[in-house]
Amino acid sequence: VQLQASGGGWVQAGGSLRLSCAASGRTFSIMGWFRQAPGKEREFVAAISWGGSNIYYADSVKNRFTISRDNAKNTVTLQMNSLKPEDTAVYFCAVGCHGIVCTTPADFGSWGQGTQVTVSS
Repeated sequence: VQLQASGGGWVQAGGSLRLSCAASGRTFSIMGWFRQAPGKEREFVAAISWGGSNIYYADSVKNRFTISRDNAKNTVTLQMNSLKPEDTAVYFCAVGCHGIVCTTPADFGSWGQGTQVTVSS
């Protein structure tokens, strides 16, 4: 399994960024995003099921971030709007969860390399 994330960068508060992650090797029922800020633990951001009928968001990003997926391309995307300085972190895509609800790092078996998102005030 290989996961290649892209789309990170620098943006001012209130701006938007779009992250994408391409998976290779096989398809996955659950695809998700996590983030890790300096000195903090990796935290859940969002996850989506195969058909998109089950979507989960961390409370901190609800109504600002949108997760979606393209199964034909085996990609997952995170649209981030109204970004805040506290959203600054390295963002990781993750796959390989075999449960029904997948919202912790321990739930996922494979990780991308991470992409930096920096939001300035």
